[in-house]
Amino acid sequence: MNVLLTAVLAVQMLTALGMIGLILIQHGKGADMGAAFGSGSSGSLFGASGSANFLSRTTAVLAAVFFVCTLALAYFGNLRTAEPTSGALDRGAPVSAPAPAASGAALIPGTSAPSASSAAVPAPAAPAASGMGQIPTK
Repeated sequence: MNVLLTAVLAVQMLTALGMIGLILIQHGKGADMGAAFGSGSSGSLFGASGSANFLSRTTAVLAAVFFVCTLALAYFGNLRTAEPTSGALDRGAPVSAPAPAASGAALIPGTSAPSASSAAVPAPAAPAASGMGQIPTK
């Protein structure tokens, strides 16, 4: 699969560079006015109007190939693998027993130890071992 992705990416980059080069070589719309008054290049490689047709058609073909490569890369990029991947949320942190919470009065210097009523407060529940257990469901 990686070889296919690398090949599609290489084709996309080559077509992008080809399109850039072909677009820079092409003449603008105003260049056709000079050909109408006798300054046309009838002795050129492609003929009087052959280069415009050849360059524009080649650019269109390269644009279509670039578009198909972009769609292929988007498709392969969104494929989900069947094997589960382990991420940071899937690995559970080691769970240790929480220390008993001290009451507000025990935190004030010069006061006595916490009373029995504050020691009877239940400790909060430990978080789930898996990150997937923390995501709420509908």
